[in-house]
Amino acid sequence: MMDPQSFVKLSVGSLGLRIPHQAPKASHGTNVSNSSCLCEIRLRGFPVQTASVPLISAPESNLESQSNYAAVFYLEDSDLKALRAPRCFQTSQFNLEISVYMGKPGLHCGVGGGKQLIGTFRVEVGPGLLEGKPTLLHNGWISIGKNKKKEERRGGPELHLTVRLDPDPRYVFQFEDETMLSPQIVQLRGSSKQPIFSCKFSQGRRASQVDPMSNYWSSYNNDDKDAERRERKGWKVMIHDLSGSAVAAAFMATPFVPSMGCDRVVRSNPGAWLIVRPDPMGSSDSWHPWGRLEAWRESGPRDSVCLRFSLLPESQDAGVLVSEVLISSDKGGEFYIDMDRQTPVGAPVSAPQGGSGDHALAALGGCAVGGFVMNCKVQGEGKCSKPLVQLAMRHITCVEDAAIFMALAAAVDLSIKACRPFRRKPKKGYTHALLT
Repeated sequence: MMDPQSFVKLSVGSLGLRIPHQAPKASHGTNVSNSSCLCEIRLRGFPVQTASVPLISAPESNLESQSNYAAVFYLEDSDLKALRAPRCFQTSQFNLEISVYMGKPGLHCGVGGGKQLIGTFRVEVGPGLLEGKPTLLHNGWISIGKNKKKEERRGGPELHLTVRLDPDPRYVFQFEDETMLSPQIVQLRGSSKQPIFSCKFSQGRRASQVDPMSNYWSSYNNDDKDAERRERKGWKVMIHDLSGSAVAAAFMATPFVPSMGCDRVVRSNPGAWLIVRPDPMGSSDSWHPWGRLEAWRESGPRDSVCLRFSLLPESQDAGVLVSEVLISSDKGGEFYIDMDRQTPVGAPVSAPQGGSGDHALAALGGCAVGGFVMNCKVQGEGKCSKPLVQLAMRHITCVEDAAIFMALAAAVDLSIKACRPFRRKPKKGYTHALLT
């Protein structure tokens, strides 16, 4: 039986800023009512997160009813163990810090001279983390600024927010080797590793004759074998349980090909994977579509691979978009499905809204509604990548549920390689010699 690891979700939401009319103007004569406001949310050991803060004019506004989150931090088992160390909270308090800034019209808060601090609020989160149960750390209005007592008397700025701690146990898996080397997949629990699945990578015969990716591991830098046909197709990954039964699969449904006039797979013509699971009502070799993963290369100051994943519920004619994430083609990164998390800066679309994505997850069976579902950490192209996968325990009812996410993780990892730029088309005579 799979054993979960302890995780805790720290969420910040229901943001609002209220500044009474009698409050003086900020420095430099900027009127708050005509400015944009943002906050920087800090937790020790984590990257700073930013979120917009709406100005609230109606006193009867019910911000508690908002279900969206401004920031979400996930603390792993190792983080919680460090917090349990003796005298951890005596040396320095483990605080969540929310700093609210104001900007001039048209300026992004925090950029250049448009950034002006309105106030800061700190919430101690340490003791609540150790209790291991849902905890409401703060909910409601609080005065912010340098002199809070004086501002309360004269009507200074007030910030509304909700801060919660919630247990979020997860299963953690890792591919023990490169996906293309058909590795075993183990579950991690502390220092122990338990074999759970194996994956079998294969490649279509026609593609392997001319595509150097069939010999990728021995000839990545071999110029002769890099003179390839201008497509990557036929890749497939089968996920097997310990008995050897196939329990999930991912295969290329659309080849990865460069766009006309360039050497890249582009957004207008992405490559795509179909993620499938055994059909419970069909024969042993009958498969049922579960999801579709599209991938392409985004050029710019930092080359990235964009991954777009849609679920394919039976009751709906089209897929339901649940994730679209950019991953650095050089450094790698994290693909995730999380209904509570904001889309990363620079991502092409906004995060999926509650409703359609949640409904699709619930409709697929074995999935609860909302929140974190999975993430998958992969390396960049040309690096040794052993995908690390986390799955929310509440979304997994059996081993077969976990298997389908392993197939998705394999497709994510292989997409980084499939989106590698193609070599320019070699000379006609050389191409003819390769294909004859």
